[in-house]
Amino acid sequence: MSELTRLTIADARDKLKNRDITSVELTDAYLNAIEAANPALNAYVAVTGEHAKGQAARSDARLDKGEGGALEGIPLGIKDLFGTEGVHTQACSHILDGFKPRYESTVTSNLWADGAVMLGKLNMDEFAMGSSNETSYYGPVTNPWRGKDNNKALVPGGSSGGSAAAVAAHLCAGATATDTGGSIRQPAAFTGTVGFKPTYGRCSRWGVVAFASSLDQAGPITRDVRDSAILLKSMASSDPKDTTSVDMPVPDYEAAIGQSVKGMRIGIPEEYRMDGMPDEIETLWQKGIGWMKDAGAEIVPISLPHTKYALPAYYIVAPAEASSNLARYDGVRYGLREPGGDIVEMYEKTRAEGFGPEVKRRVMIGTYVLSAGYYDAYYLRAQKVRTLIKRDFETVFDAGVDAILTPATPSAAFGIADQDMAADPVKMYLNDIFTVTVNMAGLPGIAVPAGLDDHGLPLGLQLIGKPFEEETLFRLAHIVEQAAGHFAAEKWW
Repeated sequence: MSELTRLTIADARDKLKNRDITSVELTDAYLNAIEAANPALNAYVAVTGEHAKGQAARSDARLDKGEGGALEGIPLGIKDLFGTEGVHTQACSHILDGFKPRYESTVTSNLWADGAVMLGKLNMDEFAMGSSNETSYYGPVTNPWRGKDNNKALVPGGSSGGSAAAVAAHLCAGATATDTGGSIRQPAAFTGTVGFKPTYGRCSRWGVVAFASSLDQAGPITRDVRDSAILLKSMASSDPKDTTSVDMPVPDYEAAIGQSVKGMRIGIPEEYRMDGMPDEIETLWQKGIGWMKDAGAEIVPISLPHTKYALPAYYIVAPAEASSNLARYDGVRYGLREPGGDIVEMYEKTRAEGFGPEVKRRVMIGTYVLSAGYYDAYYLRAQKVRTLIKRDFETVFDAGVDAILTPATPSAAFGIADQDMAADPVKMYLNDIFTVTVNMAGLPGIAVPAGLDDHGLPLGLQLIGKPFEEETLFRLAHIVEQAAGHFAAEKWW
């Protein structure tokens, strides 16, 4: 691993500004790391080497003049869900074969405007549907972490598994990701990285391939909390092209790091103590509570009574929106086309061939719950439950709680092709048990590495905040990070 690829975004930014290193050198170091590691990890589905070198050279020219944006010369990986003009954008699905958009997503436009360099497109679960990065048309991503007692290949989590693995393996300085039910926070917890899901509306969804439009939100995966703050500042913006984007100024998130949390009230929800939760998750949670107390925060027991309904409600709302969003993939204008005797047969063959099993499952569930006889019984009821979940959080925050501390996942990373998970989709869905409530309520949440399990694998804690109070989460997450120390995967690839 090159010394250059060990630099955090903050360190690289300073060295680039001082001209101790060049962006071309930094970019080359990452491209060499990708070339060496990607055959083993499968984190990238497209590497844009020449494009990256061109961007890096232009960044160096600006830096030589004392100019440059907030991310000038910093090499990033981009999740394959973000539209990148003229570059592979397929949501890791066969149905978008060969698709290269003629537009740039707002989030990536913001990054390029701030001087960032694109190393390539990152692997993910197909259409962001999955918790293990095993549904990708391009094959599973392998977690850079291995258990200390065996060499079993582990999943990096999903759907942003390529983003999390690339950051953990130092194959990019930071990465874009998206979170619909935990797809930033869960893979971050599985890979010992920091994953931030902003408030719904903080980052534009324009140009990002849609899964469930009322739940999807873009955010960063980085190596530490400061880098997360730096990257989110550039990703976030108001956008007239996205009506769900909020017209609010984007704060300087980095300035919040290191500020005191003395007197802040941290809620501990009793409903997050699930039956059968491993002891090591409870132990980690108690450690986190202790760190908060040591920093001067007050711990407050709270109740979020509708938490138990969040996962079933989510798996009605999300597939319903997915079945609607994915209706546009029909083989007519772009992507895969399987010929048929007439247009209906062409639709059927294209969709049957183009979508993977998990996407088909969710489209069928979504179509079912939206159908005339079942809409009220399922979809409408799930939306009512969603309102109650949101109200639970509002009640707690109105009572003076500043943020909520929970585990990020119910376990550490599990094996690729785990038979228990493969045989029971519901068991896989339970990986999102601690994260889906945040999406259902549209709140910000961050997963921070907080310890290792008995096998030496990373575990994360999650902090949930009030709408558009991301700074509070950065302050608190920094406390966890400082107390827990640094975790890095031992290189085997």
